[in-house]
Amino acid sequence: MRRARPGALPRGTTERALTSVEAGADFDDESLDQEPARELETTRAAEREVSKLWHITLSVSGAAAPLKEVRRALEQLAHDHPFLLTSRYANDHAEIRYWEEARDLHDAAAVALRLWGEHRQSAQLPPWEIVGLEVIDRETYHQRIAEGYGPPPAAPVGVHPY
Repeated sequence: MRRARPGALPRGTTERALTSVEAGADFDDESLDQEPARELETTRAAEREVSKLWHITLSVSGAAAPLKEVRRALEQLAHDHPFLLTSRYANDHAEIRYWEEARDLHDAAAVALRLWGEHRQSAQLPPWEIVGLEVIDRETYHQRIAEGYGPPPAAPVGVHPY
């Protein structure tokens, strides 16, 4: 446990830490006008959007790499991030499918576009580029499946060759 005075800077930081302070014994919350606080809370709740599930299909491609290395890298990525549903791969391209929770499509796409690059070193992924991205909401995914088109359900969870 680190001992320091309240509001003191943690070692190695340049910003001041925020601390909370209890109200004094003479604080009378009945004297506050409750209506503006209720309106503010209602406004904040309306502004706060609920997260949705998005089905992500990320396609990557590049110079040929040994199949064993590609498989091992994708398995490591799936191990590090168990949210991955399935990966299909060949020696020069791969497709990763998973569910992402995000506020909106823009947030889901931003996270998906960072996935390959951010984990390239930790999973020793091939130096491939993202060549495709599909982000669809849960309802659209299930509608496509029900109508018999779109990506097949990720039944064989895991890493598989094409």
